[in-house]
Amino acid sequence: MTGPPRDYDGLVALLVARQGTLTRRHADVARFCLNHPEDVAINTIVRLSDMAGVPPATITRFAQDIGFTGFPDLQRVFRERLLGPQTFADQMQALRGRAEPVQISDADLEHPGRVFDTFVHAAMASLMRIEQALDRVALQGAVDVLTAADAVHIAASRGAYGIGAYAFYGLARTGKRAHLIDNQGAMRAEQVAAMGPRDAALVLTFDDYTPETVQIAQMAHDAGHPVIAITDNELSPVVPLATHALFVKEARLGHFRSQVPALVVAQAIIVSVGRAGPVALQRGLQEGSVENVLAPNPDG
Repeated sequence: MTGPPRDYDGLVALLVARQGTLTRRHADVARFCLNHPEDVAINTIVRLSDMAGVPPATITRFAQDIGFTGFPDLQRVFRERLLGPQTFADQMQALRGRAEPVQISDADLEHPGRVFDTFVHAAMASLMRIEQALDRVALQGAVDVLTAADAVHIAASRGAYGIGAYAFYGLARTGKRAHLIDNQGAMRAEQVAAMGPRDAALVLTFDDYTPETVQIAQMAHDAGHPVIAITDNELSPVVPLATHALFVKEARLGHFRSQVPALVVAQAIIVSVGRAGPVALQRGLQEGSVENVLAPNPDG
C-alpha cells in the first residue's frame, strides 16, 4: 500500500487485511471506529478516547499505524462518509417533504436491496412521526410507575414479542427486577397471580391485539396492579386498563410491521428507569409517595 485509505470502504478493507497484525490496543480502536463511525466523524479525539476507553495518544498512534499522518486525516475519512454527496440534514429535509406513504410492489420483493431501502425509509418516517406525537407526560408517568414498582412483569406476543423480550433484557440489565409473562404452558393466569402487591405490568400489543396479551392486561388490572401499555392508538383494548398508554404508529409493509419506533420507546423507558431507579425510590420512600405512584388510575 502506497498511502492511507482514500475513503471509508478502503479503510474497512485495510482494517480487515490488517486485523491479524494490529496490536491489541489498536485492534480495540479499529473495532470502536467501525462500530461508531458517526461519533468518530463529529467528536474530538479527547471525547473519543473517553468513549473508547483508551488514551488519545493511542488513537493517534493507531491512525499513524494504518498510514495517516494523524487523527485529523483519519477523521476526514469518517466525515466524508457521513456527508456523502448529500448532507445528512439534506436527506432528513427531503424525507420530511415526502408526503406519500412508503410502498413496496411485488416486483420489489424480487430485489432484497429494494426491500431493504423501503424498510429503512419506513422506519425513518415512523421515527419522525413518533418524535412529534409521543406524549412526553405519559412517558414520564410510565417511567415513574415502573421505577417505583418492586418488579416489572412484561407481556408481549407474536409480532410484539421481540420488543417485549428486549424490554425484559434491558430492564434486567439495569438491575430492575423483571419477569417475562411468556404464557408458557398456557399458564398466563398463574404468572399474573405470582405478581407481588407492589409490582407493575408492561404490556405491548398492536393492531392484531393478541388476545392472550389483552387478557394478561385485564387480569393485572383486576388484581390492582398498575398497567403500562405500549400500543398503537386510543381504541386499543388495553388502553382502558392502563394507568399510562404510549402510542406507537408503526409503518406496515404488507404483513410486516417496522419495530423500530416501538424499540426506541422501549429503550427510552429502560434507560430512564435504570437511571432514575435508586434515586427515585429513595426519594419516594422519604416522602411517602411511592404508594401514590403505584396506585392504579381510578378511571381505569
